[in-house]
Amino acid sequence: MRYDAPLVLYAAPLVAALMLGLALWGRAARVRHARRWSGELARTARDANRGVALWLGLVTLLAMAALAGPRWGRQLVTTDTRALDLVIAVDLSRSMLAEDVEPSRLVRARRQVRRLVHDLQGDRLGLVGFAGRSFILSPLTVDGSALHLLVDALHPDMVSAGGSALGGALRQGRELLQASERLADRVLVMFTDGEAHDALSAIVAAAERLRRDGIRLILVGEGGTDPVRIPLRSPDGELTGYHRDLADNDVLTMRRDDILMTIADAAQGALVAAEMEDQAGAVRDLVLSYKRAPESSTAAMHDIPRGWLPLLAAVLVLLVVTVTRPTAALIGLVLAVGWSAGAQAQAPRNAADEAWRDGEFARAAHLYELQARAGEGGDTARYNAGTAQLAAGRLELARRYLERAAETLDPEIRFRALYNLGLSSLRSAGADSANADAHLADARARYREALMLRPGDRDAKWNLELAITTLPQGGGAGQGAAPPTPQGREGPDVASARPPMSLTREQAEQILQSIAAEERRTRLNLSRRAGQVRDARREKDW
Repeated sequence: MRYDAPLVLYAAPLVAALMLGLALWGRAARVRHARRWSGELARTARDANRGVALWLGLVTLLAMAALAGPRWGRQLVTTDTRALDLVIAVDLSRSMLAEDVEPSRLVRARRQVRRLVHDLQGDRLGLVGFAGRSFILSPLTVDGSALHLLVDALHPDMVSAGGSALGGALRQGRELLQASERLADRVLVMFTDGEAHDALSAIVAAAERLRRDGIRLILVGEGGTDPVRIPLRSPDGELTGYHRDLADNDVLTMRRDDILMTIADAAQGALVAAEMEDQAGAVRDLVLSYKRAPESSTAAMHDIPRGWLPLLAAVLVLLVVTVTRPTAALIGLVLAVGWSAGAQAQAPRNAADEAWRDGEFARAAHLYELQARAGEGGDTARYNAGTAQLAAGRLELARRYLERAAETLDPEIRFRALYNLGLSSLRSAGADSANADAHLADARARYREALMLRPGDRDAKWNLELAITTLPQGGGAGQGAAPPTPQGREGPDVASARPPMSLTREQAEQILQSIAAEERRTRLNLSRRAGQVRDARREKDW
């Protein structure tokens, strides 16, 4: 705990004692004046308001404590911002270790990416690394601190295939951005030296696909145009040699502006020059002109102001002292009874919610549909209608309303609608064995999209693994999600029994993390093979 004004806290006992003394002096003066009239009146004045001086002293002490500004604790705060979707792709091929810029191409790119992440706080950012193949390091997220940790760890040893496949990186970035169906612009920012070992025609085709899909491409060039060698350094930074090809010749690398310009033209994108000192600032200026969509983010606040607590206590003490007086207590009682009766008479009722609580899912679905058609409740009413239809077993009607609810900009309703859409597909797979494959594929797509909104949701992970491992004729069902509470009312909640399978949620989560484990094993094997003879296929690994 800390205080904004500790001196005020230190002075609080003195001020409270002064207030207590003044109250006692006033009471003594009142008794003295009453004694001039009669002894009986003096006794009445002395017995009246006994102990009020002590209460006034306590109120003063509490008010001073509130004025001192106490702070303590931690709180999660959700803020609404306007954000766009942006994926950063970083070239991790060994040519990025060249030191024709200080201190190296990769280190400079990491610094620019860190600045870009800092400048675009509030936007949804994703991170892709690529060399001979590309892989997602982070889905779209507003957690800038987590991205900073990932950016600091970027190194060619992270990838399991050497080389530079720019076309694969463009496709990976496009797929990650297309997982979001929001109204905001989608942007792919690629940091690379432009050296490509895949066919230029394939790279151009991937860039043209970005343009057709409405994804904006920003290329950031790294390195110089003069051929340089690729240094090899020990973990402590000591130079141990230079990278060589299979013919034992030094590998020379340089920035390929011709390839970068061709890609930028095909995608109708922008190219940030390598000579520009503030590349992150140039990218930020380009991005600021793009369209953004509403976004909710959650952050942790420390040392929360708590001055209202002692202030509330002071007000309550004053209120207690006031209402304990006979006349004030009678008036307060009359007002409290009148207010509670009026509030009870005005309490709203929702017949659809009552039908849901009574287990009448078909009737609840009908009432929610009427609300949705009348425009009451917006996306929440459509979600409630779809969820109630799902509980009633009307899968087609449920999908119709849930798909409309999934188009909302509210991330909470969107996540729950996607979750229940996946659940309806799982149930359809069990009921329609002829089209089970299509239903399971749709369930997987819905749950993957839901996990983009809540990567840590255990129920969505379990149901995704269920959709992956369930045989077409097996069917399946997961747990439904409760809709948000509309206008302070309880909404419906779908629930169904888990199918009799030996797979637990913990096991499902372990399976979903197997890709990361496999990547770690691959990196370990690469480090053990360092210095050995390269692959006999004679592929370029820089």
